[in-house]
Amino acid sequence: MTWFIFAGDMLVMAFMVGLAIWAGNRSNDKEIRETAMIPLQDEEEHG
Repeated sequence: MTWFIFAGDMLVMAFMVGLAIWAGNRSNDKEIRETAMIPLQDEEEHG
């Protein structure tokens, strides 16, 4: 039973790592920079 739980945990962990890698690689650098600038641009407009 312990091995079953361990194997299931490893499968979930592999899925989560794969999801994080996929999410990180689907955006290019330009989109990431534009998204990161939104709070800064908002402060300039309302400041």
